Amino acid sequence: MSFEIPEEALEERFLAASGPGGQNVNKVATACQLRCDTFKLGLAPDVYQRLKTLAGSRMTTGGEIVITARKYRTQEANREDARARLANLIDRAHVQQAKRKRTRPSRAARAKRIDTKKARGSVKAGRGKVRLD
Repeated sequence: MSFEIPEEALEERFLAASGPGGQNVNKVATACQLRCDTFKLGLAPDVYQRLKTLAGSRMTTGGEIVITARKYRTQEANREDARARLANLIDRAHVQQAKRKRTRPSRAARAKRIDTKKARGSVKAGRGKVRLD
């Protein structure tokens, strides 16, 4: 499932990056800082909560997700990487975890567990020092 991210929710800024690029790194701003205003995405409340959890420290108090991409040597590649990472994050937020069904062991399973514990305890009890009184 691919969620369509509206352009007006995104803001890009390019900054000087460390990493690959040699001397070019010192001259050209290749790292892409992508800011996404989550309120402009129009997400459902439960999806927004999951997105907030998944984003963690990448989400600001103002509700913006900040993703910095500096993996590649060019602005275009870093822009695509940042957008792909944001899309992946939003797609993961749309996936709802299945509720866990509580299960209870059967009476026979509980009895078997107690019997094996008693058998094991008697084996261990028989390991003590032998007294010849």
